[in-house]
Formats: sequence, structure tokens, C-alpha cells
Amino acid sequence: MKKLTLKFLRLNKDAQIPLYVRPGDCAFDIYSVEKVTLGKGKVIPVKTGIASEIPPGYFVSFRGRSGLAAKFGIDVFGGVIDSTYRGEWMVILANLGPKAYKIEKGERIAQGVLQEIPAVKIVEVKKLSESVRGEKGFGSSGRK
Repeated sequence: MKKLTLKFLRLNKDAQIPLYVRPGDCAFDIYSVEKVTLGKGKVIPVKTGIASEIPPGYFVSFRGRSGLAAKFGIDVFGGVIDSTYRGEWMVILANLGPKAYKIEKGERIAQGVLQEIPAVKIVEVKKLSESVRGEKGFGSSGRK
């Protein structure tokens, strides 16, 4: 297996470079560089104090931390870092929980997954092929 290098630049003296907690983990932890309160029902970008150089042909996607989601209702709203981006990473957090949540400086707020970009050709067509599912969506397969 080819080992890739993911380079990080510390933009803030308090920033923590992401790291894998255990060997074999697919995601690395991403830390907040600021202390901020995430109000109930609010969505805010949280600074990480880091920038990166991602290998060409790859990107990083942000994922939520299960403990924050299960205990406090905190989730990550999207987020992709392209290999050409050199600015500060910001993690968009949403508070779906019952009360405000205080994010501490140095707290693990998200996870990052390095993923390969598939080679894709995008084309416009006049018609799509038929499928078993067709246009059925939004719960069409039932609840049980």
C-alpha cells in the first residue's frame, strides 16, 4: 500500500495538527483553535488554525464525531477540502441538540477522511436508462 503525505501548516500558535488516534483508523481528528458557544439550533464555522497541502488526486471530507452527535446533538454540515486549497480549514458545526454547547480551544470537533478523486467524465444526455427504482425517492422503500 502506497503511503501518502498530507502536509499541514500551523496558522495559529494554538493550532493542533490533525492526527490518527489509533493505527488503522480511517479518519483523523480535527481540533478547534477557538473558544465559542454554539447556540441551540445554530450553525457556525469554527476555525482550526491549520492549512494543508493535499496530494493531487485526493481531497479531505469532514465527518462528525459520534460522541458529540450522540451526547449533545452536534454535527458537521458538509465540508470538502480540495488539493488546490491553501487557506485555513473551517469546520461548519450545527447544534441540533436541546441546549447551547460550549466549544473549547483544543477540542476535537470533527474528523477528516483523505479520499481519492475518481476519474470521471461528465456528459449531458437526452435520456437516462431505465432502472428498477426509477424516480422513487424520499422514503419510497418504506420504514421497516
